[in-house]
Amino acid sequence: MRLGLALGYWGRGPGTEHVQLAQEAERLGYDSVWTAEAWGSDVFTPLTWIAAQTSRIRLGTAIAQMAARTPTATAMHALTLDHLSGGRMLLGLGLSGPQVVEGWYGRPFPRSPLTATREYVDVIRQVLRREGPVTLDGQFHGLPYDGADGTGLGKPLKPITHPLRAELPILLGAEGPRNIAQTTRIADGWLPLYWSPTRTDVYEASLTGLRDGFMVAPMVRAHVCDDVAEGLLPVKAMLGFYIGGMGHTSRNFHADLMARMGFEDAARRIQQLFAEGRREEAVRAVPDAFADEISLVGPRERIAERLELWRKGPVTDLLVMSPDAHTLRVLAELNT
Repeated sequence: MRLGLALGYWGRGPGTEHVQLAQEAERLGYDSVWTAEAWGSDVFTPLTWIAAQTSRIRLGTAIAQMAARTPTATAMHALTLDHLSGGRMLLGLGLSGPQVVEGWYGRPFPRSPLTATREYVDVIRQVLRREGPVTLDGQFHGLPYDGADGTGLGKPLKPITHPLRAELPILLGAEGPRNIAQTTRIADGWLPLYWSPTRTDVYEASLTGLRDGFMVAPMVRAHVCDDVAEGLLPVKAMLGFYIGGMGHTSRNFHADLMARMGFEDAARRIQQLFAEGRREEAVRAVPDAFADEISLVGPRERIAERLELWRKGPVTDLLVMSPDAHTLRVLAELNT
């Protein structure tokens, strides 16, 4: 099982320690470093900055939001950074949700998310393989554009720049069972949002027949500390925000996933509290048991024991979310 460093997206300002953490992860033998985006900092610029100040560690987006860019624009970002970094790029993509897509990007959330995802990946593959002009008779990402409000002058184009790697890895952040199953067919890896090594049956039907080399790369918040309950507080704060605030009460993919993992009553309670503006109560309503089983928190010995559970399943890459260099070092030592 390889280790990756998940840096997430910026908060109020730039993550000033991100470059140093990436350099430390590279020194410790971590395989990859990952950035993210929500509705603030973008995913590619920080990754480029990190690429310029590292030499070996692979560079991933977890995730680049599809609504933020057309598929050809995303392919341009990926092939450019792949060249500049000497072939270290890993392209992680995700749909996000209706509130972000429509509220931030001003675009309709696709009524058929699986079709939209499949078309998006198809276009990127065409750009990277550069076998001819890029065309797609698609419902969401048709090329050339042939809408009634267009000029009709669109011309199929072949990328000017020759991509460094035609098969640059594409990973998808998928949560629903059908979306995960499609991911195993059209992508090179899957980026689970929550992964419980004790509840792998939640995903079992969607992960049948994984091909060799397919990446399963969940994020895990980690903290080496003496007090487990205190160490879980940041995990619960993150879960409270994602389950309560990252989506509407009637359509929240993160809450639905928590429900499928056996915590439906708690998920709906968190949503209700968050919607009522009772955010601190929403965080407290996150069950310690759920926060604990999707994270690695506690003394070194406890983390070592629990890490073995992650090794036994299909996980190939563990993307560690921790701003603590000591925690990164302990995990590197335990993973040898």
